[in-house]
Amino acid sequence: MTDRHHLLVYGGTFAAVGDRGDISGVRGSGVADGSPEGLFVRDARHLSRWQLTVDGAVPEVLSPVADGDTTRCVLVPRGGRNEPPSCTLFREQAVGDSSFVESLRVVSNRPVPTTVRLAVTADADFTDQFELRSDHRTYAKTGVVRRRQVLDDGVEFTYRRGEWKSCTTVTAEPVPDGVEETGTGARRLVWKLELEPHGSAELTLRVMARPHGEKRALRVPRSPASVTGQLLAQEGEFVEGVAFPTGWPELAAACARGLADLASLQVQATGPDGEELRVPAAGAPWFLTLLGRDALLTSLFALPYRPRPAAATLLALAAAQATETGPRTVSQPGKIVHEVRHGELAHFEQVPYGRYYGSVDATPLFLVLLGAYVEQTRDMTLARRLEPHARAAIGWMLDHGGLTSRGYLVYRADQGGLANQNWKDSPGAICSADGTRATGAVLAAGAQGYAYDALRRTAWVARTVWEDEKYAALLEQAAADLRDRFQRDFWMRERSFPALALDGEGRQVDALASDAGHLLWSGLLDKEYGEVVGRRLLEPDFFSGWGVRTLASGQPAYHPLSYHRGSVWPHDNALITLGLARYGLHDEARTVAHALVDAATATGHRLPEVLAGYGRDTHAEPVPYPHACVRESRSAAAPLALLTAVGGA
Repeated sequence: MTDRHHLLVYGGTFAAVGDRGDISGVRGSGVADGSPEGLFVRDARHLSRWQLTVDGAVPEVLSPVADGDTTRCVLVPRGGRNEPPSCTLFREQAVGDSSFVESLRVVSNRPVPTTVRLAVTADADFTDQFELRSDHRTYAKTGVVRRRQVLDDGVEFTYRRGEWKSCTTVTAEPVPDGVEETGTGARRLVWKLELEPHGSAELTLRVMARPHGEKRALRVPRSPASVTGQLLAQEGEFVEGVAFPTGWPELAAACARGLADLASLQVQATGPDGEELRVPAAGAPWFLTLLGRDALLTSLFALPYRPRPAAATLLALAAAQATETGPRTVSQPGKIVHEVRHGELAHFEQVPYGRYYGSVDATPLFLVLLGAYVEQTRDMTLARRLEPHARAAIGWMLDHGGLTSRGYLVYRADQGGLANQNWKDSPGAICSADGTRATGAVLAAGAQGYAYDALRRTAWVARTVWEDEKYAALLEQAAADLRDRFQRDFWMRERSFPALALDGEGRQVDALASDAGHLLWSGLLDKEYGEVVGRRLLEPDFFSGWGVRTLASGQPAYHPLSYHRGSVWPHDNALITLGLARYGLHDEARTVAHALVDAATATGHRLPEVLAGYGRDTHAEPVPYPHACVRESRSAAAPLALLTAVGGA
């Protein structure tokens, strides 16, 4: 059986362990879910190996790790039917802030004194997450120095490359009887346990990760139980006061699960004045960092129930807003950041993602969230504080973004970064029905809807908060002009549906795609067009029974296991549901909401990043999408958007 990964998440720290709680240390070990193994902090792997042995052998799994905020499993030494195991091991693990803690309880099964030799083999390779992706890229690292130092109560691993320095410290209580070399760079902590008849012994192992640049005073939790207490307190803070629908318990459960996940997905960020913030990370395992688009949509979904993430996200993105042009990072004045990374490869500019601006839609979404936040909370102070940032964002849309020169927001493929820079950012996502990729400057439909909404909402803020009537009128006129142009240029009359995009020659990219639902959410389409689009999204080629597919089936480009060309995305469907409700298509909105809630119910009330596009008529359970983020902030917040759209219906 292929070992399965289990994910533990605490803010910007996560661990992926196997069914017995081990980290194998084998790169590309072929586990079923495609997750990277190890303990990760700020994009670096601080534990690459963590393997338990009993009397020199790997124990057997009696009860495998179950998913939760902590991992628990039961193990026994290898034996046979006629030789019952000499002892049983109860293993529990948790992650804290830049830390990992494990408790081991060894119980003798014999009526006589028993000696058990326990060992944990540990290593830290400090590999950057980008090196673990399956894109076959390699990165040169010169001048690297690695050291292992035996401590009185454990071992310390250090990594240095120029000014870059990282450290992982492993300590144990009681202290190990010895720390052995393994010949591979790993170190083996060894205990010789003398157990009384049916007696027991307990060990606690603690791992402290100190990534480069970390200046905080960090502490490892005393035990996994103490982490559970901290997580429950955080989750309670997010859930408290939210009125869940009493008539729809499945939606209530999905909302509660989503809020709990959002609590664990908060990562550190900095505001314009250097203030410390906590913002929604995109998702674990691959994107446990600030991604502009993801944090903005998550905050929008949660806004009616939890406005604090919106305020923090706006401030963090304002602080990272571009002020100059940088071709390598695709930055331009006023543009909102797409991705922020803290790892070694970003530090040495071997990847462009330290601050990467390859997103056509984060900037208008920043303005959409600002307008929605002010309308929801009446926080005029924040609206005034962010006025320069909002005006700069409008300036980017009109100037570098292309609204003035091209009439639309435009992006071009970035050879060093992303080929597509809208939400469907995989290389072949923006395509014609036959699968032909769009070339040249791309005008993605969904981004135009965001731009329209951004212009209208910023006009409202300008009029009501900044008291600039002239500026407000200019933005309103720009929005009206965009709406007229869009329906002229994007509407495919023969298909009664908007094109997915326009290509560099102005030709319609004619795939039937779920992005049309985003146009309903933003209000870009006239009511007549919007109603046609909304009903079309519920036809069988689009609607799988678990949600609306990213691409309607029956087109040559469709594939149920493609990332963006046939799969079902919960956050995409949340936007569609909000859009359907906006256009008065309440039956259709309820249909999509019920499908998504049913999918959540089938997966423990937690919606993954993405599901396969197979239909419910042939698959009674939602089919998982390989390599999906198990915990993703937009999906966690999606049930809240459903609650906003349809209530408890």
